[in-house]
Amino acid sequence: MRLGIYQFAPVWGNPAANLKKIEQTLVRNGADLWVLPELCTTGYLFTSAAELRQYADEFPQGHTAQVLAAISQRCQTAVIAGVAEIYEDKIYNSAVLFNAGVLQGIYRKVHLFNTEKVWFQRGTQPPPVFNVNGWRVGIMICFDWIFPEMARSLALQGAQIIAHPANLVLPYCQNAVVTRSLENRVFTATANRIGKDFRDAKMQISFTGKSQIVSPAGVILGQLSADNEEILILEINPQEADDKNFGPGNNLFEERYPAAYLW
Repeated sequence: MRLGIYQFAPVWGNPAANLKKIEQTLVRNGADLWVLPELCTTGYLFTSAAELRQYADEFPQGHTAQVLAAISQRCQTAVIAGVAEIYEDKIYNSAVLFNAGVLQGIYRKVHLFNTEKVWFQRGTQPPPVFNVNGWRVGIMICFDWIFPEMARSLALQGAQIIAHPANLVLPYCQNAVVTRSLENRVFTATANRIGKDFRDAKMQISFTGKSQIVSPAGVILGQLSADNEEILILEINPQEADDKNFGPGNNLFEERYPAAYLW
């Protein structure tokens, strides 16, 4: 399969402009599965939940959903995008999966970072794994990376690929996700953003870029720059992630011993 990640700087508070940029990029570049950054349609930094609500949307009935569905249909591709989702009058930091024009699923972020806890409701459901044209794709969002239980939960459900929309601000994730790939023998695709959200002199945040795809052997197959808008498309064989052997004498999953674990 052709796995693609798109790293860019969303225009804060302008979903129309961001969706247009996404459409133009995906139409020009062919991939079977695209992973886009966290909150890629709205920008990241908000002063309040009330302000965020102006830019959040409902799925599948909202305008953002309709445009993403149309993009995935036009390109005949699967798209995983980070969005601000309104659900039952609450706002979630979510990732949506559209496949050839159909909303196939939603994951609502469980581990909220810093002031996200003011803007968003925490997701409470386990991270899902979806069958995407025969490939098993799990989703986690940004700060979920620091909790190894999330990637392990996806791997135990059979995920071959972990799609990881992100708005990373700390310098640790790109290295740590190499370990997440290795300890679970899965591909990881981290789609981070670049640039800065600037609201005023006291309220601004910068993002680290360096989006990457990592193999089940913990090898960085490709990594983008820290500050440029770029895409990365790689041909991978998801079935490589079905082999959980670690060397000739060990199997990572068969030799788990949950009775000895505290979680």
